[in-house]
Amino acid sequence: MANHQKDFLFVLIKSLSKSEKRQFKIFASRLETSSNTKFIELFNILDKSEVYDEKLILKSGVIQKVQLSNLKSYLYKQILVSIRLNIPSQNIRYQLREQMDFAVILYNKGLYKQSLKILDKTKQQALENDEKYMAYEIVEFEKLIESQYITRSIQGRADELVIQAKELNYRNTISSKLSNLSLQLYGIMLKTGYVKNDQEYKYIDDYFNRHIAKLDESKFGFREKYWFYNANLWRSFLVQDFLASYKYAYKWVQLFYDNPNMIYLNPVFFLKGNHYFLESLYMLKYKSNFKKYLNLLEETIADPKFPANDNIASLSFLYVYNNKLNLHILAGTFAESEYLIPEILEKLKIHSEHLDEHHEMLFFYKFASIYFGNEKYNECINYLDKIINNKNLTMREDLMCFARLLSLIAHYELGKDYYLENHLKSTYKFLLKMNDLHEVQKEIIKFLRNLNNFYPADIKKEFKKMHARFVELEKNTYEKRAFLYLDIISWLESKIENRKIADIIREKAKLNNR
Repeated sequence: MANHQKDFLFVLIKSLSKSEKRQFKIFASRLETSSNTKFIELFNILDKSEVYDEKLILKSGVIQKVQLSNLKSYLYKQILVSIRLNIPSQNIRYQLREQMDFAVILYNKGLYKQSLKILDKTKQQALENDEKYMAYEIVEFEKLIESQYITRSIQGRADELVIQAKELNYRNTISSKLSNLSLQLYGIMLKTGYVKNDQEYKYIDDYFNRHIAKLDESKFGFREKYWFYNANLWRSFLVQDFLASYKYAYKWVQLFYDNPNMIYLNPVFFLKGNHYFLESLYMLKYKSNFKKYLNLLEETIADPKFPANDNIASLSFLYVYNNKLNLHILAGTFAESEYLIPEILEKLKIHSEHLDEHHEMLFFYKFASIYFGNEKYNECINYLDKIINNKNLTMREDLMCFARLLSLIAHYELGKDYYLENHLKSTYKFLLKMNDLHEVQKEIIKFLRNLNNFYPADIKKEFKKMHARFVELEKNTYEKRAFLYLDIISWLESKIENRKIADIIREKAKLNNR
């Protein structure tokens, strides 16, 4: 993935589509005078440049250094104005905001009845689309007008507006509390990771229940339900309750399918909900449902009504292709999945400005897993090295950890004893620094360190011992997530039975056909 350019203006210009560039030039031509042609020249220079180079801009002779900062700010603003003027008319939020602006204009001209008429119509539209924050803003504006000018438009108008304001404020408060809770749980996840014992489980459970104790789910509207499911999902992820994750992710997704207009109004929430739902199906190994809902997600994204912009395109790519890889890993169809790797690498270049390195490294780990399943250990190690040598993955110690462990196993399979010994030492040092080292990780490193000390005749017996130990660990709530990163049990079975790991995983997938 290319390094992200730090200059905001340059990044904005590079994000424009051909039609947006054309629209901007038409828009800019209306503003063009002898005094402001320089901002158009600046646009053309940056548009043609591969990287942001201030020396190149100044070398053109069109712009002086003292002018550059103000000119960049002006150009940045004009590009945004141009995009704003050409936003598709079906975007309900822009429609509502535009009508609000019209109402303010009419109010400022003293045309109160006309302003109120627009506000009332816009308010109804906002309520129909569950835009309660906007509806509340409109009600407050209506109250302002009514308090300044006696319109006599509706008898008891004051009481009606007060009741509406109270109801909307209550619902917005509930949504805000739930969204705060969701964000706080996500913050805990980033800071401390998943719970590792009963004490941490109790802390999260008590924390969560305190925040939702007085809420009545039966009175929730769409937005309150959305945030309620979101908060419950993060709680279940934190405590590693996969069934609860499945339950609330399903409710989240079904909420959108039951209210299809909300899919197009809130496409990012819809995409994220589907991703978490598919992740929960992957954790529970529900292969048949996984395939069904992945297909449904792809069909929905392909619908012409589904919104299209750079952010949505990048998220759609990220979630769909991540889960395509997960489906193959779940089913053990490693050979059939290799075609996806060059396809994903090409798309990563296209979406590089919108995805961070963590997501790219996650793709690389899955590539490595697929190559490992296909017994292509050199290719596997190649992608794992990209993760291990990346110094920016401060937020994903788990990914770094399992990349190192899988690399050790791949080196063992290749018979590279010298490299294995070096990797064992560096991996052991890395694991000691980790804050959330689990028993699974400790056992893997201990087992691999002792492998070269076993007599050849005893190796299969040691594999069987470790297999029994890991089967026991998989039953532990706080350890089972590790087996989703690295299927050490299937690998041990492949060594014990002298069979390919892909065959072992495929057989398990058929037996566990849910």
